[in-house]
Amino acid sequence: MVMKKVKISWLKYEKDTKSFRLPQALGFDVFSLYDLEETDKVMKQLVKEDYDTIILSNEVAGFSEDIIKKYQKNKNIKIVISLDKDK
Repeated sequence: MVMKKVKISWLKYEKDTKSFRLPQALGFDVFSLYDLEETDKVMKQLVKEDYDTIILSNEVAGFSEDIIKKYQKNKNIKIVISLDKDK
């Protein structure tokens, strides 16, 4: 049985200093968006780079049109929207 390696990325807004601090401190792939309008473009690039799990901050998720339309039924890509701890 061959186990597939999971490739995870975290995606947040550059001005968000609270989200994903632990994964970033541990050296995981945390990407910061400078323009939230680029969310779908960056997500497509991450998929091309074989990331199969993309974790979005709540703020970033609000700017993606592709989350539901494109990835909801795709069993190879997992999209996770992080809960906002302040609410």
